[in-house]
Amino acid sequence: MNQVWGSMEQYNTVVWHWPIAVYLFLAGLSAGAIISAIIIKWMKGNDVSPWDGIIKAGAILAPVTIGVGLCLLIFDLTRPFDFWKLLVHYNFGSVMTIGVLALFAYFPVVILFLLGVFKKELIDEGPFKFLAPFANIALNYAKAIEAITLILAIGVGAYTGFLLSAMNSYPLLNTPILPALFLASGVSAGISANLVVGLLFFTKSTKDSNVGYLHGLDIKVIFVELFFLFILFVGMYYQGGETAHVAQSALSGSGLSTLLWLGVVGLGLILPIGLNFALPHGVKHSHGFVIFNALIVLVGVLALRYYMLYAGQTFVG
Repeated sequence: MNQVWGSMEQYNTVVWHWPIAVYLFLAGLSAGAIISAIIIKWMKGNDVSPWDGIIKAGAILAPVTIGVGLCLLIFDLTRPFDFWKLLVHYNFGSVMTIGVLALFAYFPVVILFLLGVFKKELIDEGPFKFLAPFANIALNYAKAIEAITLILAIGVGAYTGFLLSAMNSYPLLNTPILPALFLASGVSAGISANLVVGLLFFTKSTKDSNVGYLHGLDIKVIFVELFFLFILFVGMYYQGGETAHVAQSALSGSGLSTLLWLGVVGLGLILPIGLNFALPHGVKHSHGFVIFNALIVLVGVLALRYYMLYAGQTFVG
């Protein structure tokens, strides 16, 4: 990212590199982690104690991953120490401005959610007693804070797609399908990350109803991802002209197309679906398999972000 504000269309080379792909992945994962944690919490009720392992995983992952992603975003700037200008100079015609404002609101509320979930560990029995008023706010106004967090998380998850789709001269990116695709894949990544962290650190049993529910939900979301990816390329093909040519080039004849078919479609979408239907119930709900399945989904989502970022800037007609 070679400038603080403004359009990237004046450049005709690849200007957004791998740190941006990782940022897009982590931002989507953060949103998906908190969305799935809130879904689980609302299913079980706000009076659940002790807190569910999946909820704990989401509470940790959401602020950590968005924090790391924002650091990557800042240091990819040509002048990273000018980042403060983003916070005082707003251009409401810019997608990036709207995204920064959404992140500005999102980060504090996921921290509040974290404090509410880990009040006992961090405050009652930990060294952060000075944060008790904030944890009490998180618990006393849990429903309202969670509703706001859910709305902001959906916005952040979709924003990663809007950021790229605003690049009008890049046909592969300039599509209304991209925000929906990135939101769905972010939710899938968040569910998978919650399963990995939850099973490794907070709950050892895959017989937990929430683990089974999220594992099944992830498969459904993967079908949605596959549908959006299909619609994206079919839509480009039927537009004809240069857009159709870009779609054909992006799907075949390059290392990036190999990444798409093997990494995104094969590893990240088809393999989890195939294993879910092919394996017996006892195997696909085992501790090791659930973690393995979640990890390959995460690799597939990262591959999707990398592919869309680089292919979108490479194949321009």
